[in-house]
Amino acid sequence: MNKYIIAAMCGLALSSCASITNDAFVPMAISFSDGSSGTCQITNKRMSIEASIPSAPMIRRSDDNLQLNCKTDDGRTSIASVPSSMGGKIVASAVFLDFGITDAITDKHREYPASYVVPIKK
Repeated sequence: MNKYIIAAMCGLALSSCASITNDAFVPMAISFSDGSSGTCQITNKRMSIEASIPSAPMIRRSDDNLQLNCKTDDGRTSIASVPSSMGGKIVASAVFLDFGITDAITDKHREYPASYVVPIKK
């Protein structure tokens, strides 16, 4: 009887999902280096939006760089690229059976900085 209980417990433990519970979208405060206002076309492989600057738009996590194509209200332009990094929670996910595969597919283990200042010439 004990063998069956132990076998059932092991089976449940090995078949559980190890996905990270991070949200797919995170806010990112974006502003221009000179304090001006304008708009930015924000893209990565999972989303594309246009946002007013300064603001904190919701950004979809992705494993590629966040591309910012910006224009100030007075007509100046700037292009920037914000790299994503791998969050620490992926290590916990990799310990379990799925080896982080679920999170690698959804990119929920990736992180962008909480704020970014777009460089713009005066």
